[in-house]
Amino acid sequence: MTVLRQRMIEMMTVRNLSPSTQYSYIGHVARFAKHFGKSPELLGPNEIREYQLYLINVRKVSKSRLVQVVCALRFLYQVTLEREWPMSYIPYPKRERLLPHVLSRSEALTFLDAMHNVKYRAIVTTAYAAGLRMAEVLNLRIEDIDSKRNVIRVVQGKGRKDRYVMLSPKLLEMLREYWKTDRPPGPLLFPGSDPHRPLRQTSVSYVCRKVRRSLGMKKPVTMRMMRHSFATHLLEAKADVRTIQLLLGHRSLDTTARYTHVSRASVCATPSPFDITDDGDTN
Repeated sequence: MTVLRQRMIEMMTVRNLSPSTQYSYIGHVARFAKHFGKSPELLGPNEIREYQLYLINVRKVSKSRLVQVVCALRFLYQVTLEREWPMSYIPYPKRERLLPHVLSRSEALTFLDAMHNVKYRAIVTTAYAAGLRMAEVLNLRIEDIDSKRNVIRVVQGKGRKDRYVMLSPKLLEMLREYWKTDRPPGPLLFPGSDPHRPLRQTSVSYVCRKVRRSLGMKKPVTMRMMRHSFATHLLEAKADVRTIQLLLGHRSLDTTARYTHVSRASVCATPSPFDITDDGDTN
């Protein structure tokens, strides 16, 4: 391990960045250095701009990946190397404002019913019933399921924050069914082949794709879509946006508010002018 990489890891650890973020940042910096065949210490704003254009024009990476690269390079040069550059030297791409894809409640239940493996059905149902991210579900420990208080404790979710979410009685029943069938040997609720490590996210994604194809569903059903559906269906059930924000673990209310743009309760509240008659009534 190079001295620079070790120093960057130490700086990220001190700032309490998650292991996945550290892994991502180190990977992006390593690919940046490999592209020029030089240490990042010998590279500057011109090379950064050239690399960004390469990612956009040649690699055609997504906006979200480009943002990750910028975050990694900003951390490297402004925190680790303490370069006193203007922020404009490493610009962020303009973020696309995309609305989340969601399932109807009947689509979500149909999809869950089609999952015949008890473990995977419990995993995906937890994402929908509690609004958890995939990593949050897979890192749940048995002790995080508090059946007496009917809550699930999410330990160090995104942003390194703990929070509580509701524990649906129907979900608790399903988790108990899964427990009787699989009997996880370690502390993790959903372990992989190693009882001390969580199941791989790729395994869950593979099963979701397989079930979606078996149902002939056109929507790309994912764990993230289940989380989006959780928020949208709560909003349609007249739940408070602030409450949904706390359940999802969003830092900004603006992030949660985007679900109002896909909620039928909001979108369909006003009739289309095509349905308005001359006397002002709707057909």
